Amino acid sequence: MNNIDPRTKLVQVLILSSLALIYNKLSILLVVLLIAILIALSYKINIISILIRLKKLIKVIILIALIQSLLTKIGKPILTIGGVTLFTDYGVLRSLEFILRLGIIIVSAAIITTSSSREIIQGLIQWHCPYEIAFMVSVAIRFLPIFREEMLDMITAIQLRGIDLKKVKLRKKIQVYKYILTPITINSVIKAKELAAAMEMRGFRAYSKRTSYMILEMKTFDYLIIALNVSATMLFIIYK
Repeated sequence: MNNIDPRTKLVQVLILSSLALIYNKLSILLVVLLIAILIALSYKINIISILIRLKKLIKVIILIALIQSLLTKIGKPILTIGGVTLFTDYGVLRSLEFILRLGIIIVSAAIITTSSSREIIQGLIQWHCPYEIAFMVSVAIRFLPIFREEMLDMITAIQLRGIDLKKVKLRKKIQVYKYILTPITINSVIKAKELAAAMEMRGFRAYSKRTSYMILEMKTFDYLIIALNVSATMLFIIYK
């Protein structure tokens, strides 16, 4: 499955993410998430390791869902303290739908990672996607790990100065992260200028057409998977 064309994976991800945005019913989102997990397992993706690596993001998602549930006052009260309704059935359902929807997006992103960024960009180009947009996607994919490393380096430097972020109060922690984000933003602007200068020196967009050394070819198995996915999606939408 890992040897299939990246455009086939893009079609699968497009279908999964579209279903996650179209439907708001909890049961449907749960079914879509299970299908996404099955597809990810077919690509031999370790879901548990991804959850461990994204544990901080998962905590943020749960926190946002909790706040969303607390701010929703529509529906029947589930938990009331001192005459104040904290949780309603409607708010809890919407929070669970939010978590499932982001879970589908995370699993879909994991499916994309089974192909290299170069293959994904070439697939977009052979789909007649403008090269400028494909290049923007490749730059974003390459720069995200760099920003993560800079963030970790900043946090390590602060910890070496004797500041334990786990013991700092929330207000001071926000100030610390503000001091961290400022140099990272400045470095990002500097790197963007350097990249723009390098692109101009190499004649970016000098010609209307570009040639590629890598040429992707879809096989019969790719067309079969795409046909099955599209057909199953259409039947699912018609049935629902």
